[in-house]
Amino acid sequence: MFNLTRQLNSLQTPHSGYHWDGSDRRFFEGWYYRVTLPPEKQTFAFMYSIEDPRGNQPHSGGAAQILGPDDQYLCRTFPDVKKFWATSDQLALGHWGKTDLTASPGYLEPQIFERYIHQGYQGTATFHQGKLSEPATNQFCHWQYQIQPIYGWGNPNQPQQSTAGWLSFLQIFEPGWQILMAHGLATGWINWNGRIYEFEKAPAYSEKNWGGSFPKQWFWVNCNSFDGEPDLALTAGGGQRGVLWWSESVALVGIHYQGKFYEFVPWNSEVHWEIEPWGKWVMNAKNEQYEVSLIATTDHPGTLLRAPTEQGLIFRCRDTMHGKIHLQLTAKNRMILEATSDLCGVEVGGKIWHETWKQ
Repeated sequence: MFNLTRQLNSLQTPHSGYHWDGSDRRFFEGWYYRVTLPPEKQTFAFMYSIEDPRGNQPHSGGAAQILGPDDQYLCRTFPDVKKFWATSDQLALGHWGKTDLTASPGYLEPQIFERYIHQGYQGTATFHQGKLSEPATNQFCHWQYQIQPIYGWGNPNQPQQSTAGWLSFLQIFEPGWQILMAHGLATGWINWNGRIYEFEKAPAYSEKNWGGSFPKQWFWVNCNSFDGEPDLALTAGGGQRGVLWWSESVALVGIHYQGKFYEFVPWNSEVHWEIEPWGKWVMNAKNEQYEVSLIATTDHPGTLLRAPTEQGLIFRCRDTMHGKIHLQLTAKNRMILEATSDLCGVEVGGKIWHETWKQ
């Protein structure tokens, strides 16, 4: 067993650490790592979750899900919460499944993990590794790659920001949501069912959410692999979340571009959205300085993914990594950027809506 070397740096965002306080209240935390491979027009998204980590509760347990090439899906559950580990002061987590080790779980040097962990994963801000297989389908994924963070959430030369503002430090607004790395570069390999994808400086992304309540509905649009714009990252999303005894609908758009962060959030901008039940996401936002508009579409059917809910981890959202997007950012009628991509991630989740969701 090796100690995790500290990886705190100027790009570490608030909420990078594990939030569970040890209590037995209903609680979940989820993490998302992604690598996009532009030459192959494919994306790998890794989703990890832990629910009721105290254990011995109806929904206690962990899971790892992968959305792979052509939106293929792999899922592996980890019922033993005692084999999960995470640190409270930085991004570092893992879950051991089948292993020869008897020590308490924690970060392992890559070669030790490779030798002794037969099912499981581990991730930090700069490294991600794992092995998962589904015995019922004979699908498997095996991966290892380094990550070079480029943008956290905020201007890179300033303290990084909470995605949902300072109120996200309170339990009043749940679930919390934090973009951990809006853009980075990944180098390594992924073995998907026998096909090995090797990559160098591929666009990478990570985020997380956590809390004791669950959003009623939400949407998400994300891309950091634009045509001809290697230094551009977009994250947009919104949802209906709980606030004490009522709920509210909120949304935001965040853009990192050429060393600058453009933020459109409810406390500094007007944010509008029109989200169809599936297939089209339209957002517009403006503040005193800037205006952004985006249209994302897809003709792919998407893949159902599991999400933590009051009833445990169940199929609750639909994703594809093959969305098409057109993004514009202007300043007082001056075009700052106009960009397109057909490698945009799009999602709808929670309760199904049958009419266009406008706000």
